[in-house]
Amino acid sequence: MSDQATPSKNGFFLKADRITKVYSDGTVALKEASLEIRPHEIVGLLGENGAGKTTLTKILSGLLPPTRGRVVSPKGVVRFVSPREALDFGIGMVHQHFALVGTFTAAENVALSHDRPFTGIRIAETRQDLNALMEESGLHVPLDVPVEKLAVGEQQRVEILKVLSRDVDLLILDEPTSVLTPLEVDELFTLLRRLKDEGKSIILITHKLKEVGSITDRVVVLRQGEMVGDVKTAEASTEQLARLMVGQALEDEADAVELSTEEIPHARTQSDVDRTGEGILHVENLIAKGNTGEIAVDGISFDVYGGEIFGVAGVEGNGQTELVESLTGLRVPVSGTATINGTNILGVDPRQIYRLGVAHIPEDRWELGLVLPFTLAENAILGVHRWEEFRGPLSFLRWGKITQHVRRLMDRFDIQATGPNAPAKSLSGGNQQKLIVGRELAKDPAIIVASQPTRGLDIGAAHYIRQTLLEMRDAGRAILLVSADLDEVLAHADRVGIMYEGKFMEVCSPEELDRERVGMLMGGATEARREAE
Repeated sequence: MSDQATPSKNGFFLKADRITKVYSDGTVALKEASLEIRPHEIVGLLGENGAGKTTLTKILSGLLPPTRGRVVSPKGVVRFVSPREALDFGIGMVHQHFALVGTFTAAENVALSHDRPFTGIRIAETRQDLNALMEESGLHVPLDVPVEKLAVGEQQRVEILKVLSRDVDLLILDEPTSVLTPLEVDELFTLLRRLKDEGKSIILITHKLKEVGSITDRVVVLRQGEMVGDVKTAEASTEQLARLMVGQALEDEADAVELSTEEIPHARTQSDVDRTGEGILHVENLIAKGNTGEIAVDGISFDVYGGEIFGVAGVEGNGQTELVESLTGLRVPVSGTATINGTNILGVDPRQIYRLGVAHIPEDRWELGLVLPFTLAENAILGVHRWEEFRGPLSFLRWGKITQHVRRLMDRFDIQATGPNAPAKSLSGGNQQKLIVGRELAKDPAIIVASQPTRGLDIGAAHYIRQTLLEMRDAGRAILLVSADLDEVLAHADRVGIMYEGKFMEVCSPEELDRERVGMLMGGATEARREAE
């Protein structure tokens, strides 16, 4: 720990003192928010989307200046003009939106983040250090593959490793577990506890109250930019925290209190759906390659029927991304069959697939879901601009109708923005996700391909989207749900396929699964293999 960062006698490492942040469009993200950060402590930072969590941590990590207020260390007021200065001070942040050079390997990205010559020798040393850090942390990634070819979950692990390699005194993690498996979460939390015991300070931004209860020492809650709670974790109930976040009790406490797999009320039994013949989506012996040329989807066959949610669970990077891209026209598979109501969709232009009644909620909202410089109105009609409702004489767009449509989406999905003409880049990550989900579900599709639909959402918004998917299922729609949130899949899917190395280890109803069995299947072990071992 640097002398500059030495904690004071009363034990704090850093303070946010009455921080206010007003963005150029007039959005007030923070209102005199104060937070004290101490060594040997893990602080959970809770709040709905747009509550100001990310803004506050960006100010602490040097990415943003405050409009008013100050950041104070034991030595006095500190002013970071860049993340580099904050890193030199001992503060590192892992963001939801990755800051990686896509053409560089994981080892090169980590080496680039260090204040050392970017040479072959330095990269080799970094690779050696990373191998040791991966063994210590349990966060494993291929070090010599360009990160643009890695799955989203693997890219996040690179970001976490990049910051851990700097040996920071304050580690800020923004939704770090959203793309990790339960085993990886356990390994990460073991690492965080060890860092805390070594005297580090940790801020964990999360929407998962079960995680807050298991890992944090203290919880602070932001609502609409104001600090509304600062309590010891042991003295706070999940219901109390949920109420502080949203300002009221949730209708469904299952979204506030994350249940164990055995306690999750399943939506419906398999017998409620007629599974004779081919489903609305029919997939047979699908084979697709990944970005590095390896077989990522290895002979998968399944059907998704009207009136059911077919869930796909598994460790990120086992072919889920390639499966979704093959079914939505973003990747041309090697071979196999995939049809929607009997019409082939493999290798077909995504626009043609859309016309067959497909809605796609992509896992990467920045690359595939939104055009960030576009306004909400412009993004809200992507893929639907040919609707007669929005097209006037000579195919001119009816902007009045479009504005009404966007306002309905904002109300229905609680999208926090200054208005339909606000640029999408001005929205928080969660509100960007709600815009994508609202746009896709408003199409009234026959089949919904939802990949990580609630990633990064607060419990209120996630609850709404899950309920909307259930309503569309009950209305006869077919839904393919791919999610890294195991509880989400088991709670809402009618059937679940556990995916490992491009194959389904098993397809069954959620009632047939418990955590031990799911963990075994996600790791590629069958009952027969386990008994043999």
